[in-house]
Parts: sequence; structure tokens; C-alpha cells
Amino acid sequence: MRLRFYFIRQALTNMRRNLTVHIVSMGTIVAALLILGAFLLLFGNIKGWLQQWGSALTMSVYLKDNTSAYKRDKIDSFIRALPGARIRRFISKQEAMDDLKAALGDEAGFIEELAHNPLPASYEIIFDKGKTDAIEPAQIKSQIQALDGVEDVQYSREWLKRIEGFLDIIRLTGYTVGGLLCLCVVFIISNTIKLTIYSRKDEIEILKLVGATDWFVRMPFLLEGAILGILGGAVAVLMLFSGYHLLATRDVYLIGPTPLEFAFLPVGYLILLFSLSLGLGILGSFIAIGRFVDV
Repeated sequence: MRLRFYFIRQALTNMRRNLTVHIVSMGTIVAALLILGAFLLLFGNIKGWLQQWGSALTMSVYLKDNTSAYKRDKIDSFIRALPGARIRRFISKQEAMDDLKAALGDEAGFIEELAHNPLPASYEIIFDKGKTDAIEPAQIKSQIQALDGVEDVQYSREWLKRIEGFLDIIRLTGYTVGGLLCLCVVFIISNTIKLTIYSRKDEIEILKLVGATDWFVRMPFLLEGAILGILGGAVAVLMLFSGYHLLATRDVYLIGPTPLEFAFLPVGYLILLFSLSLGLGILGSFIAIGRFVDV
């Protein structure tokens, strides 16, 4: 037990003696994990929302400008006659513009300069989940598009297919960037531990001369890396939670009028981030202390 306290005390002493470089190292860990964690948070939420949105069949029917009330009534009747279909909302041109302004928030200033409203009126249609398996959305889309007064029809699963390929590219890019950041973290930690080693070079040589084992010499430096990893991981998660809290209190729109509801990282992802942070710290220390084998 005393030996363990000695290793911890020695590791903390080393960090205090070289406080600046250790702060820089911890900052590197925080930055890397923050970028990786933000990617996991945003990507996971967007993917989950898209899957939920795509699993329920919804359609948006856009009308031509100046569609008469008679034509609109026929479109309305046709939609209501579809099996399992329910009109969630009819959006007039003005309501569509109001929704766009609300989604853009402070960025909506340029809309006021438009000479006319370019947005079409539309219907939002929802199909009962129990009947979606028997529905052919492409066929229904063709039927609705053939109605007089309809400009275009889009449905959720069609958008989902287009986006999935793009998400795969984003996932690959995110993991590649995350891997490069991890390499940078290992390099920085390794060099930080080396600076600590150089500052204690004479002391280490004396310890070896009086019979200290390699592991006795190595352990404080391994603990340095572990402490850096734990502190860096904790700070990154706290900052990530703060960012999540800001996003969770605002309405963010991805596709359609439904805001994206953010959820924080699941426990498994948090454990992964902490394990990665700890592992990077220890790995950087191992690389730095490899030279002690021949001391």
C-alpha cells in the first residue's frame, strides 16, 4: 500500500515540476476527445433521428401556385381516401415562410428582401405504422403527382435512401480524423513524459544503481500518462455535456418541420471515451519509457 502511494505521489510531483507541458498535453487530449465525442454525439443523434423518421412513412405534397379551392378540395379528398393516410397539416405559403423564418432564427434577415414568397403551399401526410408494409409509396407518389394542381411529392424513405450514402462518407471521415487525432495525442504525451524523464535522469540512474527494478522506475511515469488520460477524458466529457445542453434547449431542424431532439451519449460511448483517453495516456507513457530497459 505504501508503495502505491509512493508511485502516485511521485507521479503528481513529476507533473507539478513540469506543469506547463502537462497542461499542454492534457489540452491536446481534451481537444481530441472533444472532437471525437462531438462527432459521435451529432452523428448518433442525426442517424437515430433519420432512422426513426424514415421508419414511419410520411409524405409532403407541394401544390402549384394559384391552385384553386376546387382543385385543392379534390386533392384533399384523394389524400383522405388513401388507405391509412392522415393529413397532419396543410401549410399555406405564408405558414411555410413563417416556418422557414423560425428555423433560420437570426439568419432570416435576407428573406425580408424577397419580392415575393417562393415557397409552395403543401400537405403533410402521415400513414399509420401498422399499414406501411402494404403500401407502395412510389406508386402513391405517382398517383398524387398526376392530380391537377400538384407540383411535386416527396416521401421520407426516398430522402432516407439519398442520405444514407452521404452518412457513410461522414462516418468514414470522422473515424479517420479521430484516428489521426489519437496518434497526435500519443505523440504529445510521449514527448511530455520524455521531458519528465530527462528532468529526473540523474535520480533515475541512482535508483538503478541501488537496485531499483525497471518497473519500480517506470511506474510513476505510467501513472503520469494514466492521470493525464483520466483528467483529459473528464474535462472533455464535461465540455461535451455543456455543448449538448446548449443544443438540447434549441430547436434544430434537419428535414421537414419536425425539430431534431438531441440525446446525450449513451453510457457505452462514455466508457469508450474514458477508456480511449486512459489507453492513449498509458500508450504514450509506454513509448516514452521504453528506453529504461537498457539503463
